[in-house]
Amino acid sequence: MTLAVCADVGSTYTKVAVVDLAAGVLAGAASAPTTVGTDVLHGLDAAVAAATAGLGVRDVPWYVCSSAGGGLRLAVIGYEPLVTAQAGRRVGLSAGAHVVHVAAGRLGAADLTALRAARPDVVLLVGGTDGGDADTITHNATRLARARWRRPVVYAGNADVREELTGLLRDAGVPVTDADNVLPRIGVLAPASARAAIRAVFLRHVIGGKRLSRGARFARLVRAATPDAVLTGVEVLADTLGGDLAVVDVGGATTDVYSVLTPDERATGPGREVAGSLWRARTVEGDLGMRWSAPGVVRAAVEERLLAAGEADDLAAAAARRAADPAFLAVDDVERAVDRRIATLAATVALRRHARGAATGERAGRDLRDVRMLVGSGGVLRHSPADVSGQVLTAVLADHAGGWALPRAAAAVVDADYVLAAGGLLAEEHRAAAQSLLRQHLRTH
Repeated sequence: MTLAVCADVGSTYTKVAVVDLAAGVLAGAASAPTTVGTDVLHGLDAAVAAATAGLGVRDVPWYVCSSAGGGLRLAVIGYEPLVTAQAGRRVGLSAGAHVVHVAAGRLGAADLTALRAARPDVVLLVGGTDGGDADTITHNATRLARARWRRPVVYAGNADVREELTGLLRDAGVPVTDADNVLPRIGVLAPASARAAIRAVFLRHVIGGKRLSRGARFARLVRAATPDAVLTGVEVLADTLGGDLAVVDVGGATTDVYSVLTPDERATGPGREVAGSLWRARTVEGDLGMRWSAPGVVRAAVEERLLAAGEADDLAAAAARRAADPAFLAVDDVERAVDRRIATLAATVALRRHARGAATGERAGRDLRDVRMLVGSGGVLRHSPADVSGQVLTAVLADHAGGWALPRAAAAVVDADYVLAAGGLLAEEHRAAAQSLLRQHLRTH
């Protein structure tokens, strides 16, 4: 067999999939606790050893993504809030970042203080269409230079002043990477170049800067932020299916939603978004999760009128226990039922927000009516029996009171073998294997 090791080093667990590249199927899989407290390589090597045991192979290539240490924290600085700043935010999310701060307009002293307080790993500096306004982005670049900003900056604004402003930043000692304008024209969102630049900066500066490992080996192994790899896997799956697709990933701290839609007349018609439409999108709900953010799930469900008062009180107490002990394990049927209830609410609220556009910043929301497959991911779904995890997704697809257009004929599938990240990691060098892996391990039953 021609094998490859695909690993996701998460904040809590490190998951490994060994892929037979010729057949496009899993040859082995394992997980181990992520050893952030010592060296993440300890947990990674343990998981790989368990996944490859009995296969009798050595020296296989490794493809690794990581969200350990909090993943990639991104700040966006734009020209004005409804256009370039919003476009930058959407691009940042698509690059696998957790957008921790968005500023618009000319930066002042208070804005710089807020930017520093957000502790971003990377700043995405945008503003002005190509040939349009250059004053605001020039002011902001100058302000960063004079403030002796030392964290990496990705310049993805007005191309007419790109060379001048990146030179200004470099001369001031700011580590800057340039990319194509994310909004070259009004209504045209071009994320690819900035997404690639953010990925490169993440690998070059962020992974090593988090001190997750003592040596340089881990930094050499990592190829992407985990959400970036997953979105790539979602894109490959959508291309393979030839239709619209949505994924909801329920984690301990956040619930991520990914969707890939087919461009239609809205991309160029009179109702188009001035900040552009991102047909392949990701949103992060930082208040919805199974452990750290479990109380946020209850609060959001009450606001969405998904919980009656009596159930809300009982569930709030259970959520508080989980937040106080993120390593909490549901060891009996009662606690497992509570976990499934929290997961159902988190997935329902997250998909409502994604579809309405509140999480993406789109005025018209995201039209999910033609979604052919809804994929569920996250430990709570992977570790539940198929019929039980399917009930969570069925409840999401039956959410008629959420104010969004439901998929008309979507199949519900669980990423039980955790292949979306693996497919994304393999896509560039082994696309056929990635397509086969996703097609064979994400089938409806």
